[in-house]
Amino acid sequence: MFKFKTPSKKTLEIMAEAAKDNEDYEAKCIEKIRRLTSHEEAKITSSGNNSIFIALSAIEGDVIIPDQGGWHGFKQIAKFLNKNIITLKTDLGLINPEYMDDLEIEDNSALIFTSFAGYTAEQDTKAISKYCKCNGIITIEDASAGIGDKQNLLGNGNYSDIIIASTGSPKIINVGSGGFISSSDSEIFKRTSLPQKLSKTSQIVCGGICSELENVTEKLEVSLNATEHVKNNIDNTIHADKRGVNVIIPHANAKEISWNLKKSLPIDRSGFITTCPNYNRIKQKAIAVEIKNLDYDCLKEEYLDKIIEEINNQL
Repeated sequence: MFKFKTPSKKTLEIMAEAAKDNEDYEAKCIEKIRRLTSHEEAKITSSGNNSIFIALSAIEGDVIIPDQGGWHGFKQIAKFLNKNIITLKTDLGLINPEYMDDLEIEDNSALIFTSFAGYTAEQDTKAISKYCKCNGIITIEDASAGIGDKQNLLGNGNYSDIIIASTGSPKIINVGSGGFISSSDSEIFKRTSLPQKLSKTSQIVCGGICSELENVTEKLEVSLNATEHVKNNIDNTIHADKRGVNVIIPHANAKEISWNLKKSLPIDRSGFITTCPNYNRIKQKAIAVEIKNLDYDCLKEEYLDKIIEEINNQL
């Protein structure tokens, strides 16, 4: 049986210690996040969605969201904040900055996107950053799945003006709750003091984040390598040549195949086989294999080969 990813034993121990001692884990977290993102300021939040809320609260113009492969909270929160939403056409979630040429975008607008389109393909953050800087568009990267990138392309404050993340399960920084926001633009934080106050979290969560940040790069690399192995052994995966943390396979009979896979690849709790169309993945019929949801012990080749075998038997 496969196991769903949960906070590590070490992380849980540090969270228990944080409940008893007076150490300032929040300050430690902020310093680590600043170093990791190359941003000058950071705040710990109560969730990834609250990080999004803070980031979008600071935006005065339009909010540009990808037409698929993002996070449904982008639209929900922008709508709640009464922002004008512009939907950007993508290549199955991948952002081509040139597609913004034909859009009428107000000054002080922002593009919000995830490090990986649909979790399956890394965004070209360099190209996105270059275009947006030249056109006065703020970039907000949800790096929940991309933080700690060894190649320093994702979750990098030299490219993204604002970086946000969830640290809930089963994210790369896996604490069960919490999140963060970082930026080198101090005005972002000055304009959002109220939502920051409403999004405070505990020293316990901060202690867990501190623990997880110690080896976040290694954990992301394991997930990327595992996903690459599965992609390389299954035909017709989308964005097969891109780094990602899940595998998406378009198929007209996706619902039945997903149901069969859930039975042949049992997991101890929440699943890792999902079905599209789904805005958070792609908006066509497909099977999504959420490698990112699996415990790291289940990312060994013997488990991955079992996934590959079962999928190929079904296709």
